[in-house]
Amino acid sequence: MGNKLGSYAALIAVAVIWGANFGVSRFAMETFDPALFTFLRFGLAVPCFFLLLKWKEGSVGLPFRALLHTFILGVFGVTLLEILVMYSIQYTTLANASLLNVAPWPIFAALLAPLVSKERMTSRLATGGAIAMIGVALVVLGGGGFDPSSKHMLGNAMALGVSFIGACYNLATMPLLRRYSALRVSAWTIFFGALLMTPFTFGSWGKVAWASLGGVEWTALAYNVLFCTVIAFVAWNASMFRVGATRSNFFRYAVPAAAVVAGYAMFDESISPFQIAGAVFMALGLVWIGSERKTTAPVVETV
Repeated sequence: MGNKLGSYAALIAVAVIWGANFGVSRFAMETFDPALFTFLRFGLAVPCFFLLLKWKEGSVGLPFRALLHTFILGVFGVTLLEILVMYSIQYTTLANASLLNVAPWPIFAALLAPLVSKERMTSRLATGGAIAMIGVALVVLGGGGFDPSSKHMLGNAMALGVSFIGACYNLATMPLLRRYSALRVSAWTIFFGALLMTPFTFGSWGKVAWASLGGVEWTALAYNVLFCTVIAFVAWNASMFRVGATRSNFFRYAVPAAAVVAGYAMFDESISPFQIAGAVFMALGLVWIGSERKTTAPVVETV
């Protein structure tokens, strides 16, 4: 039970880290092109991953078949996913993007899980997920509303694609996590994802006045590399392996709430009663999901 509660706490912490990054990255976008900043986030994390992996486990390698698996994960779960996130924000409203990037993700994971694993949708998961999704909708509507107009449909489709690809990525990661540590899987996935992201940065490097970068830019970059990537990816993968992809993905609903708080703290954005009510609904939904007792003990992986 202690491992289970620890995993849920880690999932919430990661969601808060990712949600707060909406505010942190807004500072960085005043200096960096989005594609370049995303590449720096993952590219600079690669040596951190492998140094940590070598220190903790004594080796860094994977068999060829597992390398091919992580290559595919990197293509879809890092390169394609992060590019879609970036352009969905550009081609639709932030309200649309934040809702469609997050809310359908756990639903897709729950629907697809029985096809690739032994995970099943339970009544508690369905109820808690529905309550949490109401909370997400209230948070987004309280911050400006959802606009489905045709001029935003391309961005809406991209954001919805993020949820679908992300759910597939999480489920496709599970077989590797049964054989290798979350740290090893994350290291190689991030490596391939960053490598394939390189071409999208061409033409952006010369636009940055590197010599004049200040503490805000370096702090934003360090936060993205260390917290949002190295710590968050390892913690999320390890926790997801312990509690299951379906259950863990519902904890993504904490991301919009954290983003709202970050906007209030960093940019003095107002918080409406709808958003407060939404946070309460999300908390209730996640508590309801987290209190479900599993009939079999979870497999605990050493990370």
